[in-house]
Amino acid sequence: MNIIEVDNLTKDYGHGRGVFDVSFNVKEGEVFGFLGPNGAGKSTTIRHIMGFSRPQKGETRVFGMESFHNYYKILANVGYLPGEIALPEGLTGWEFIDMMRKLRKSENKERLDYLLDKFKLDPSMETKRMSLGDKRKLAIITAFMDDPEVLVLDEPTSGLDPVMQQVFIDFIKEEKKKGKTILLSSHIFNEVEATCDRIAIIKDGRIVSEFETSFIKHNENKEYVLEFDTLKDLQDFVKLFPKGHTVKGVVKKMGVMKVDEKNLTANIVFRDESVNKFLDLITKCKVKSFKEIKFTLEDYFMQFYKEDKDFGGAMQWKKKKK
Repeated sequence: MNIIEVDNLTKDYGHGRGVFDVSFNVKEGEVFGFLGPNGAGKSTTIRHIMGFSRPQKGETRVFGMESFHNYYKILANVGYLPGEIALPEGLTGWEFIDMMRKLRKSENKERLDYLLDKFKLDPSMETKRMSLGDKRKLAIITAFMDDPEVLVLDEPTSGLDPVMQQVFIDFIKEEKKKGKTILLSSHIFNEVEATCDRIAIIKDGRIVSEFETSFIKHNENKEYVLEFDTLKDLQDFVKLFPKGHTVKGVVKKMGVMKVDEKNLTANIVFRDESVNKFLDLITKCKVKSFKEIKFTLEDYFMQFYKEDKDFGGAMQWKKKKK
């Protein structure tokens, strides 16, 4: 059963900004990752899912209800965490929590105490004096405090320090075990890979890939780097293999992908079914050592952005994230 549905959603703001024919579904009990850099269209899509904006084309639905005309019903039944946190001034954290309780007409003190302890938040401070991290914690707590079955989270760990990011990841895993349905929008690879069942990558307002996380974790495409003692040993090895070929992380042809004569190494790619052939061939060569290069979500993602000139190139973005 689909809890969240996005069908051919289009909102064109001009100059290539917006979302274009975006389609995906989030099933009941699933954690769905929506992965892309800032400006790719994640928040625009989520605002339409929550019913805050009317599509120019297509439709979004939550619980089978069209979003735009039922936003008040969706807000009442979904834990929502916006990407941009704008808390009202003049209130303490406690007063903001009480305000959200009254709006939702519910109270779960045990759950609230659990969340305050887990995220180490003291809500007695005024919201305008809170750090960005504490504001994010407060938003997380109010989104989860009613223990909703469905959550829509837009960049949930933005502003959190690495320790709290890990606390959040562990918390999402707990919620996942309870069977919660979660849409998690993020640009943080380990956050998405550690928690999500399926992932969609968005680029320039369009979905460029949608796949199960197991594609990354149990990938049949292998890459190994081999080290040699001499240049001749390296050259003899390369002669045995054709040039390898991959498309979006999928090996189409077994072979050598990279040769580094300075460091006397070569990279070779193949699929699981060719492992015996690989082992047979390297026994015929003088290989000093070899090790597998693990395929990661970041590796796969970067293949869609590596030639993005408007974005400054994926590798430039990758360096900024480190």
